[in-house]
Amino acid sequence: MELEVLDARNSKSYGKVQVSSSSLSISELRVVIHKSLKQTPHADRISLRLEPRGKSLKDTDSVKSLNLGNGDKVYIKDLGPQIGWKTVFLAEYAGPLIVYLLFYFRPELVYGKAAGNAISLTTHIAAGCYTVHYVKRLLETIFVHRFSHNTMPLRNLFKNCSYYWGFTAYVSYHVNHPLYTSPCMCTVWAALGAFALCELGNFSIHIALRNLRPPGTKVRKIPVADSNPLTKLFNLVSCPNYTYEIGAWVSFSAMTSCLPAYLFALAGAFQMTVWALAKHRNYRKEFKDYPRGRRAIFPFVL
Repeated sequence: MELEVLDARNSKSYGKVQVSSSSLSISELRVVIHKSLKQTPHADRISLRLEPRGKSLKDTDSVKSLNLGNGDKVYIKDLGPQIGWKTVFLAEYAGPLIVYLLFYFRPELVYGKAAGNAISLTTHIAAGCYTVHYVKRLLETIFVHRFSHNTMPLRNLFKNCSYYWGFTAYVSYHVNHPLYTSPCMCTVWAALGAFALCELGNFSIHIALRNLRPPGTKVRKIPVADSNPLTKLFNLVSCPNYTYEIGAWVSFSAMTSCLPAYLFALAGAFQMTVWALAKHRNYRKEFKDYPRGRRAIFPFVL
């Protein structure tokens, strides 16, 4: 089969490519196009579509499922400079760890002579929680997560890092401030327990999601609970990793009684709710037997 490849911006033809099999996936077709037509963008930068202004084709679609035949046209949109998902995640999570601990270990650089004041136990606990959270995220990025896509637009690196690094500086400045006042220790210990439970729950969900996809594949399955009791939240929501994540930051905020921490938790909750609703819709659309009783992120509510 022969397909003609055109530029989505101006309909200029790049040439024609030979497709050996109709079972070829769109992700594989992108590689074939770049190898056959060297003047095209790198495969990771290519978005394929059937019309110049049409929707991007899914990587999991096949040539056959799209009813592409000999002589048909496909259009390329250049997505621009790309960067690996893992690289972005590592930068997102290493930055907050460094920024927070800079305020914690070298307060004199930020607060001057006032840094000599005694630090509360809550400040020490908060530093430990922040460290555990982002070390966990770094290790998950390296050893646990399996990404559906190899790359994302380079601009996302600067946007995401600005969000994580900036909010971390805002939170850390207040929690490590010489004049910081801790809430009562009953609140601190209770919130610490909730934080630890949510972190364990979040990790458990990430492991369960990883086990759904065999290495080197892009298989998609309905996520379900496993033998770990913390994964039972799958019975109630589609994205329990986000539920636990929000719970962890609300717990951290209560533990520190810090307004910037609450703002960070609120901003994160809003974004994760948007993502969860989109994933929930996709799950219900993709899997006809998807459990109807599940909500997206908050049990029984949303």
